[in-house]
Amino acid sequence: MKHNMGNFMKGVGMGVALGCTAGVVGTYLVKKNKKGIKNNAGKAIHSFGDLLENVTGMF
Repeated sequence: MKHNMGNFMKGVGMGVALGCTAGVVGTYLVKKNKKGIKNNAGKAIHSFGDLLENVTGMF
């Protein structure tokens, strides 16, 4: 039971971390360049994918 709860809490923590990261990246993109959001969205998604791979690699 404790092992399952640990995995659940790990998943919750990862979800919170990724949600916060996505919020920060989105806010940064909107404030930085309102006209070029479409151009920069691909770069942000690629960077977010790299971050996700690094986080999952830690576990």
